[in-house]
Amino acid sequence: MIDITDKISQVVTESKLDRGILIVFVSGSTSAITTIESEPGLKVDFPEMISRLIPKDTIYKHNMTWHDGNGHSHLKSSLLGPDLMIPFVDRKLALGTWQQVVLLEFDTRPRHRKVVVQVMGE
Repeated sequence: MIDITDKISQVVTESKLDRGILIVFVSGSTSAITTIESEPGLKVDFPEMISRLIPKDTIYKHNMTWHDGNGHSHLKSSLLGPDLMIPFVDRKLALGTWQQVVLLEFDTRPRHRKVVVQVMGE
């Protein structure tokens, strides 16, 4: 779980747009983007909750096809989704006080991910 809030906020600031929408997208079928309070307790609670919903040790047809053991990773990613849309006003993201944008990687091995950020507005 990587907090990317500051990096995407910087994109809005540098855009010179006062208000609009920011779209964040991660390319990868085992990663996701969401919002959460990025604090130590939730950094433990959130992955544990996702693992309870989609356990690693279940038999997945994907694993039988590719033999890579990451069927659960694809399902976790698709549950949360690869993108997020956030409005901004006065060059600031309209996030709640304790709300941060995080990138999550669920794969069973390290991955290099590209995060695409687009800003539209006036």
